[in-house]
Amino acid sequence: MTDIRVLTDEPQYRAHNTLFRRALHWGPPTDEQWSVTLPSYEPDRALAAFDGDEMIGTTQSFGSSLVVPGGARVSHSAISRVGVRADYTRRGVLTALMREQLSTLPDPVATLRASEGRIYGRFGYGLAGRVRNLEIDAKRAVVPGGMTGRVRMLDQDTADKLLPELHEAIGVHRPGQISRWPGWWARARDRKSEAENSVTVVHTGPDGDDGFLTYKVATEKDFRHRLSIEDFEWANGDAWRDLWIHALRLDLVDHVENEVALDDPVTWLFEDPRVVTTKDVFDEIWLRLVDVPRMLSARTYGAAEPVVIEVHDTLLPANSGTYRVSADGAERVEERPDLTIPVDLLGAVYLGDVTFSQLAATRRIEGTRLADADALFAVAQKPVCGTFF
Repeated sequence: MTDIRVLTDEPQYRAHNTLFRRALHWGPPTDEQWSVTLPSYEPDRALAAFDGDEMIGTTQSFGSSLVVPGGARVSHSAISRVGVRADYTRRGVLTALMREQLSTLPDPVATLRASEGRIYGRFGYGLAGRVRNLEIDAKRAVVPGGMTGRVRMLDQDTADKLLPELHEAIGVHRPGQISRWPGWWARARDRKSEAENSVTVVHTGPDGDDGFLTYKVATEKDFRHRLSIEDFEWANGDAWRDLWIHALRLDLVDHVENEVALDDPVTWLFEDPRVVTTKDVFDEIWLRLVDVPRMLSARTYGAAEPVVIEVHDTLLPANSGTYRVSADGAERVEERPDLTIPVDLLGAVYLGDVTFSQLAATRRIEGTRLADADALFAVAQKPVCGTFF
């Protein structure tokens, strides 16, 4: 019988981390790696599955906040380090972990990054945000005009101190963005050490520092170089534009790659838009509405006639029911539904990445009043997170 326990001390945390790394086919953390990883373990947020005294599965959450449509920030759990020991897979261990975790989370919403796309839908997670993987031909990329501000390079110690402060000052504003916790920054420092050639630059405008870019450059065949952007944050359009210009004007760089929101305007930065190629569109945000009534009330809605939505949630049955959504908000009601949707697909439409009409066209949901539902849940910007965890 699988027993789910909350972990409480460092030896348990290290065993948890080792099992998770093994599930990804990595070796156990070295002492140096563990010293950086330990601060990311928060009380009451690391769970493990046991068979007797043997740890056989792991999951963890990190306390954060998530921006929802309308700009409100809601307390949020970032789910990570999900793994099952290879000799215990397909025996219900992950289901037991997910059920216990979702039943005890202190936050009304959770997101994760899925290693495999088919795993998490059955636990109520919906694909709620995607990114475009872009490649830009730096040798042909011409941006009209020059910079309006200044870009300076930081050494790693300075970057480690400044970036958390600057990220907090810039803030999170776009649906899907999340705040970053201290353990996230500790792991970011470790990742930069592993990269060795990771570089951070900061942009300064008329009101001070207002953006930063972290990247690394790899040498490819025939001494060609590829710059990969690892972290990119900005407070305004001038910072965004100047940091792109900096990346594209570096010597000995042939291609620049980055992941951006589906509606990111970077293609129109250049005289020739063909210098930008979309190499892939990939899932980023998998969202789980842990408390459906609270989350429906947390966001704003567009102008349309009210729609009654019936939600089905087999894992958290308290969420199941009918909800009346209008331009004034959302409330639980006992009314005949206009449309019916499982909780994972409600999560998919929640941030605006997909519409009810698109899901109905694929016969994933059923109902009427789809145009009104689309208008109510419409967003001005496509969701993006930009923070890997």
